[in-house]
Amino acid sequence: MNMSALSRADLVSELLSPPVCTSSEHRWHVSDAVGTTGTEGKPDTVLTRRLKVARELLLRDLHEQMRSAPIMSSPQVLRDWLRLHCAGLEYEVFMVLYLDAHHRLIEAEELFRGTLTQTSVYPREVVKGALIRNAAALAVAHNHPSGEAEQSRADEVLTQTLKSALSLVDVRIIDHFVVAGDQVLSFAERGLM
Repeated sequence: MNMSALSRADLVSELLSPPVCTSSEHRWHVSDAVGTTGTEGKPDTVLTRRLKVARELLLRDLHEQMRSAPIMSSPQVLRDWLRLHCAGLEYEVFMVLYLDAHHRLIEAEELFRGTLTQTSVYPREVVKGALIRNAAALAVAHNHPSGEAEQSRADEVLTQTLKSALSLVDVRIIDHFVVAGDQVLSFAERGLM
């Protein structure tokens, strides 16, 4: 089931609803309760489904916090959102967080998806997305499914290319994040911006 399609009320109801008894003896065991089929074609246990619902609620709450205040005024919120968003991904994604003039989130978009070790990023599409959303600034992020939270030389070159392309349309790039497991590396914090 696509959790993002459910309303907040539906998610909370799903999270708090009593488990359905599936055993003929009217005893309930978490390991016995099987719900719908998950995205990998495996059955979702009640616990797995509830964890997915809780994750979706957390992502929405963190997203709302980033919309209501400048994202760098509470960098932990952004780091938590990035970790949750990338959790369990077995492929690289490149995300763009479009920001207004006060660095509040306009929209977060997963712009490119790649393989286990790389993603092709097209600066033209990043610039186009910023112009469509009338963004004043943006932050970018990508994950390393390998778990290694170090920037590569290609990551540094891409960041400089994006900075140059975006500067032509008066859009600042304020940070580039690399997410690997529970670690989030910030280019700005490392002096690479």
